[in-house]
Amino acid sequence: MKKKKSFDVRKLTVIGVLGAISVVLGMTPLGFIPIGPTRATVMHIPVIIGAIVEGPIVGALVGLIFGLFSIYQAITAPTPVSFVFLNPLVSVLPRVLIGITSYYTYKALSGLGQKNTFRLLNLVWVVITAYLAYGIYQNIVAFTSIWPVIINVVLLLIVYGMIYYTAKKLKTKALDVIIATVVGTMTNTVGVLTMIYIFFGERFVEALGQSKEFAFKVIVAIGVTNGIPESIIAIIIVTSVVVALKRKR
Repeated sequence: MKKKKSFDVRKLTVIGVLGAISVVLGMTPLGFIPIGPTRATVMHIPVIIGAIVEGPIVGALVGLIFGLFSIYQAITAPTPVSFVFLNPLVSVLPRVLIGITSYYTYKALSGLGQKNTFRLLNLVWVVITAYLAYGIYQNIVAFTSIWPVIINVVLLLIVYGMIYYTAKKLKTKALDVIIATVVGTMTNTVGVLTMIYIFFGERFVEALGQSKEFAFKVIVAIGVTNGIPESIIAIIIVTSVVVALKRKR
């Protein structure tokens, strides 16, 4: 009974700490990456860490804190598109699901075998590098500013660094963590944007200054533009933290 009680206290402590980190990220520039008309978030990273380290319930509860804070931000510091986050199906549900999808992806890959997991990871790297290379090409062809080119080049170099690090240093120790992180990140990006499209599609796009006739294309473009950088940054942070915690244990 005493062991179970201390176990529960540990989980509550992890929820409180990771939830607080998510809130702090949301209240500072550290939690957002300005990309185009929107801001890519890294506030989902504590949710993924909580899910992988302590299980789906902890991950879901940290995600709940993240989602509720999104509603609070929409009320206290509104932007032209903040109205969409007043709907809990947009701001809360996808964030709760991050913890669930991350954990069960991690568990499924743990039993899949190193060879199959390594193939999945290679596929992830191919998709990310192809997207970034295409982004560099597009920004050079339609040149308007040097910054998008620099950002894509920096992200591409970071990806190459992660490929080397995982292949040479981590080997197969963190493959399941990396893929679970990508799934968790996509759950956040795709889940939020899907709900926005269902409930506020045309209104949301108009608030961004775009034609409502292209609502679907605009929202998909935002998802692709935000999803890749969010995944790269999440992979770097989550892998480092989780592998360090595993070694400590």
